[in-house]
Amino acid sequence: MKHDHKPFSPAQGRAVRAAYGGDVADRVRRFTPMVRRLAWHLHAHRDGIELEDLMQVGLMALTEAARRHAGPGEDGFAAYAKMRARGAMVDLIRRHVPRSRGNGERRRLLREHETALRASLGREPREDELAAAMGLSGTELASLRAQCEPLRFEALDEAYSDGDPAFADAMPDALTMLQDQQLRGHVTAAIAALPERLQLVVQLYFVEELNLAEIAGVLEVSIPRVHQLKAQALDRLRAALEGVAELI
Repeated sequence: MKHDHKPFSPAQGRAVRAAYGGDVADRVRRFTPMVRRLAWHLHAHRDGIELEDLMQVGLMALTEAARRHAGPGEDGFAAYAKMRARGAMVDLIRRHVPRSRGNGERRRLLREHETALRASLGREPREDELAAAMGLSGTELASLRAQCEPLRFEALDEAYSDGDPAFADAMPDALTMLQDQQLRGHVTAAIAALPERLQLVVQLYFVEELNLAEIAGVLEVSIPRVHQLKAQALDRLRAALEGVAELI
């Protein structure tokens, strides 16, 4: 969410910016679905690396991007955040997936032992027999097989399913969005009808999330006076929104 400080005087703007630290959390919240889609696309149901691990490194990269990106516009941030999140996930995959040369060596050893056992037994060797021949436990053999599997990248269109909860959209349905839009219109109109000083108190308290002491510093008044102004603003808003919305 972008907060416009233009209505404030220079002194008020400096006080607000000092008390309000930016919109990092809001950006992380809004771009988390993008990180989730990237994680699912890269995960591709591969054993050996957890989807949650990809999500974690992706969110860490997203948070760092939100802190560092100062360019104008959300389009630029979206491209930057996607690049950083995807890069962090690919780095994690590369650290956990064996190198191609190591993969080839492991596959060669498996094939050689399987071929030798098949020749000596006259049948396909069991997993416990193969593990014993290689000096491994059953768990170690299963892990070795998983490591030898090639990394698969699936197209998102092929992996996507409307019935898969992992792709569920957190956005509300169209009717709820319409109702929310209408409610926001009523609230916006009610706030716009307030005197300028009360509008400022509402913005500082509910949008900028400043406490009463911080607002008092911005307005250069006492804390009890801020409390009075806030009460006046809420009383007027309750009256204006009666039958439309209920303010606590």
